[in-house]
Amino acid sequence: MKLKNALLSATVLAACMFGSASAAELVVGFSQIGSESGWRAAETTVTKQEAEKRGVDLKFSDAQQKQENQIKALRSFVAQGVNAIFLAPVVETGWDDVLKEAKEAEIPVILLDRTIKAPDDLYLTAVTSDQVHEGKVAGEWLVKNAGDKKCNIVELQGTTGSSPAIARKKGFEEALAGHENFKIVRSQTGDFTRSKGKEVMESFLKAENGGKDICALYAHNDDMAVGGIQAIKEAGLKPGKDILVVSIDAVPDIFQAMAAGEANATVELTPNMAGPAFDVLDAYLKDKKEPPKWIQTESKLYTPADDPMKVYEAKKGLGY
Repeated sequence: MKLKNALLSATVLAACMFGSASAAELVVGFSQIGSESGWRAAETTVTKQEAEKRGVDLKFSDAQQKQENQIKALRSFVAQGVNAIFLAPVVETGWDDVLKEAKEAEIPVILLDRTIKAPDDLYLTAVTSDQVHEGKVAGEWLVKNAGDKKCNIVELQGTTGSSPAIARKKGFEEALAGHENFKIVRSQTGDFTRSKGKEVMESFLKAENGGKDICALYAHNDDMAVGGIQAIKEAGLKPGKDILVVSIDAVPDIFQAMAAGEANATVELTPNMAGPAFDVLDAYLKDKKEPPKWIQTESKLYTPADDPMKVYEAKKGLGY
């Protein structure tokens, strides 16, 4: 009987050991840019939810919009011996050295929502939207809806040097090409933040006849657009009417603005980059088969015709 009990105990212990070596033992470091926008906060929330759902131990680091903080976080993750690293890079360049360190430690790195300029053997894959396409969709909407009249555009750019700022500007300009009545007359970074977006929009309005010479505002994200909308209102103009407002991300607040007639269009960037990233990581750890270098997420154009308050209610609990 004692031998039987001993064997049973050993079997249970072995089962526990093998069970804990699965997903529950998976440790992933996540270097997040910061919390510069509602979308960014939602991405963080969804990533944590996906990790919890899958039994993954997520080591989270907030870089506060500084690349040096992200590099320190990545080195810390390598020192801890995590199984993988998720990186939402604040800028495109300057990653080679730290990524080589992760590669030497055999720790796969997955990029979330942004790309980098580095040899593609230094990261496993990038889970992103097509950000050039996002900018192009925004521009095509404006071209279609502003018509043949002269349209002077002011542009609130994202963080200087970041891949979404570069790509969303490129796509928007591609959409305007060949339409000579559309002209970007002012373009400046608002750092993806609501407060900076408001500040920069105030300077645009002063420079453009109190805003009377502005046909449209294009913002690289909704938070800057919301700040810009506030500046337009304080200048005594009607956003969405006197100045058309088109932006990117589809965060809840832009739908409230849309319902109030103060915003005209937004292009969705899903905050769930982590779901596909965890799926790819799981498959890679099982068979070591390299995934595609780019996994594209879905984008969608929303306008007031899409029942903005219904969309707001569906999104407001996601952590924005």
